[in-house]
Amino acid sequence: MKLLIASDIHGAADWCRKLMDAIEAQKPDRIVLLGDLLYHGPRNDIPSDYAPKQVIPLLNSLADRAVAVRGNCDAEVDQMVLDFPCMSDYALIEDPSGRQLLLTHGHVFGPGYHNSVDRLPGLPQGSAVVYGHTHIKVNEQCADHPSLWAFNPGSVGIPKDGTHSYGLYENGVFSHMVLE
Repeated sequence: MKLLIASDIHGAADWCRKLMDAIEAQKPDRIVLLGDLLYHGPRNDIPSDYAPKQVIPLLNSLADRAVAVRGNCDAEVDQMVLDFPCMSDYALIEDPSGRQLLLTHGHVFGPGYHNSVDRLPGLPQGSAVVYGHTHIKVNEQCADHPSLWAFNPGSVGIPKDGTHSYGLYENGVFSHMVLE
């Protein structure tokens, strides 16, 4: 199972197109979208390539392979234009080895890194918390939850750590990929 994991596009059309190129090159089985897809939000600067109406058809082309959760900048109007469910606070995926992956944005559930909340549902030992929200890449054992792994792919549209990025999960391993 190969997952491509993206978060915090925030309506950045040029960066979303680069993400689409990465999806084509990586050929993942599923695409995980961790929220904040179309709107930049009141706390963020508007991306220079802000064009959510251009992002909509790009994301809709992924509808048959997308698993998406709601970010703090997503609203019902986003669901009205997107062809895949995106309003749940979390989703669970089990990999072929039985490992649970909790997919969430990071504002309702999260591992407590940076400005994500420290609130998690009960998860089996060895599970992973896969979240966005902070726009900062993370790939490590959770400090406050040592039986869990934390992975944040960073941000496609508005990175706070200097590089536009996404993540991969393949054969039980998470990795970061930088968009050029």
